[in-house]
Amino acid sequence: MIENLFYNMSARRKTLQNSADDYPKIVDLICRFAIHHISVNFSCRKRVHSVSTSSRIDAIRSVYGVSVAQNLMEVEVSEDDPSSSIFEMDGFISNSNYIAKKITMVLFINDRLVECGALKRAIEIVYAATLPKASKPFIYMSIKLPPEHIDVNVHPTKREVSLLNQEVIVEKIQSAIESKLRNSNDSRTFQEQRVDPSPSVSISMSKESSSHPSSSGSKSQKVPVQKMVRTDSQDPAGRLHAYLQVKPSSQLQGSSCLASVRSAIRQRRNPRETADLTSIQELIREIDSSCHSELLDIVRNCSYIGMADDVFALLQHNTHLYLANVINLSKELMYQQVLRRFAHFSAIQLSDPAPLPALIMLALKEEELNTEGDENDDLKEKIAEMNTEMIKQKAEMLEEYFGIQVDPNGNLSRLPIVLDQYTPDMDRVPEFVLCLGNDVNWDDEKICFQTIAAAIGNFYAFHPPLLPNPSGDGMQFYQRVPSRTPEEGDASKSADDVNKDEVERELLLEAESSWAQREWSIQHVLFPSMRLFLKPPTSMATNGTFVKV
Repeated sequence: MIENLFYNMSARRKTLQNSADDYPKIVDLICRFAIHHISVNFSCRKRVHSVSTSSRIDAIRSVYGVSVAQNLMEVEVSEDDPSSSIFEMDGFISNSNYIAKKITMVLFINDRLVECGALKRAIEIVYAATLPKASKPFIYMSIKLPPEHIDVNVHPTKREVSLLNQEVIVEKIQSAIESKLRNSNDSRTFQEQRVDPSPSVSISMSKESSSHPSSSGSKSQKVPVQKMVRTDSQDPAGRLHAYLQVKPSSQLQGSSCLASVRSAIRQRRNPRETADLTSIQELIREIDSSCHSELLDIVRNCSYIGMADDVFALLQHNTHLYLANVINLSKELMYQQVLRRFAHFSAIQLSDPAPLPALIMLALKEEELNTEGDENDDLKEKIAEMNTEMIKQKAEMLEEYFGIQVDPNGNLSRLPIVLDQYTPDMDRVPEFVLCLGNDVNWDDEKICFQTIAAAIGNFYAFHPPLLPNPSGDGMQFYQRVPSRTPEEGDASKSADDVNKDEVERELLLEAESSWAQREWSIQHVLFPSMRLFLKPPTSMATNGTFVKV
């Protein structure tokens, strides 16, 4: 413990007011002692923590880092000739792959941390012919020699020493290092960096690399806050979830489930067989030709942050933030996937086949096409009957090309799997069946396939659940409304009130589960699939799908 340092030297004490000047020197001193006295634990609260170890290279790795330790070579020199010199030297020197702007030389003579200017200059001369220009080595050296061969009175602080027969010792050490470097210079390692194909990104990277050259042995340059970007799209620390208190969902907690989803997405590939039909090939060519290159770069290299609202997700690409319309993106992705998987669909088997007329009637009621009277009900029944017959006539084609199975009795029993690990919202099946009957042009082959793919894409899109979002203003939908009249006063609730409250709680739990499942699927299914498959059309640059924040 040191207290009242320089208490009677006011001028010297004033120089200690800025601890930032002395702290790096303290850290440097502790680091040097830590790699020499490997049997001792050293600890500096702010930075250094060295654990005793039996290996010198492990101590260097823990103090100076892996980038230094992996580029070191062991060197040993000894001499036992009383007429010339007596000494033993062992240590580690950096190889030709190590690059740093400043020399790091740790020299211990008889276990005392010292400096020797002559030895340091001799080593720098050897490395000058080996390392690239303006690059310096890392040296750790421990020398043992008789105490009477050392002159410690060269410098007032005893930091620098002079040796007996210094020229001979320096020459032998210099020769050993030179020989070691020559033998290691046959192999050089160069770090390969993948460069983004985008010209603007390439130019910015080249400018940054020229103005901020990186080195394995030097401190990394501090990046301005406005230039910092997320580099790991899977890192949860960069997402909005880290700042929100979310109730845990038992359905979404399984890490094994998440791992299986990610694995399936990485391994998933579309069928290699191309469709023989010219119309499908033309539709796929239109997708490829209308692809927007800048949006494609954003989709492939963005980081998902979180949902900004029910429709827009927040993305980061380089140093820019974007609001992306999840519904539009998922519609386009599903549409493209339907065309690419044409006639190669796996199937979702419905547990209970659903009659088409009932589904279409549900959809018509949802659209509120009826006005009043039985006449409108009759009209809806006729629409349902006509659409059912049309779909039954096209059932063979729908099953062969799109994996939609309708039995002869007009029951829907099977749906296609457009995106692995994702099941669409079955509440939208009636709307989907109605679209097949109303919106599909069955006369022209190309338009027919295009409209069917669009209908399937709309069905599989990541629409908000039908129940209002309970985390926002939609919570009012689930608030209990007392059904008692003022005259009843404080009378107990009736059985109907209790049942109503139970239904509201069930609705709330169902809504919370649906919205949580949707956001989970957007993050772990939709965006990984987009990076693999989506080719955003040029229309998305102007229709509000992407909004730069």
